[in-house]
Amino acid sequence: MKITVQSIHFTADVKLLDFIQKKVDKLEQFHDQIINGEVYLKLENVDDEANKISEIKLSVPGGVLFAKEQCKTFEEATDLSIESLKKQITKHKDKTRAKLSEHKAKLNVDEVTDY
Repeated sequence: MKITVQSIHFTADVKLLDFIQKKVDKLEQFHDQIINGEVYLKLENVDDEANKISEIKLSVPGGVLFAKEQCKTFEEATDLSIESLKKQITKHKDKTRAKLSEHKAKLNVDEVTDY
């Protein structure tokens, strides 16, 4: 899966980029048809220690999944975003499967009534 990482208001080091790539690649275990991903790392100018924001946007067939978390470290924010995306991916797959099974059931009913 192709992932683009953009760091806003700072320069991300290689260790952080590798960490993000490894975490996002694990999402392919839950959905093998992820088209691409975009990760935005932002550093806010606030007095609070939790000023690091990680936003992850995934393109999947039938929609876009998005998660945003703010924490003390980018690693922690990325972990929480990934957890949120795992839930979204499972929910998206369940909805897709339900629509597909409804469609198949309707096709089977139509085939039976045509004869």
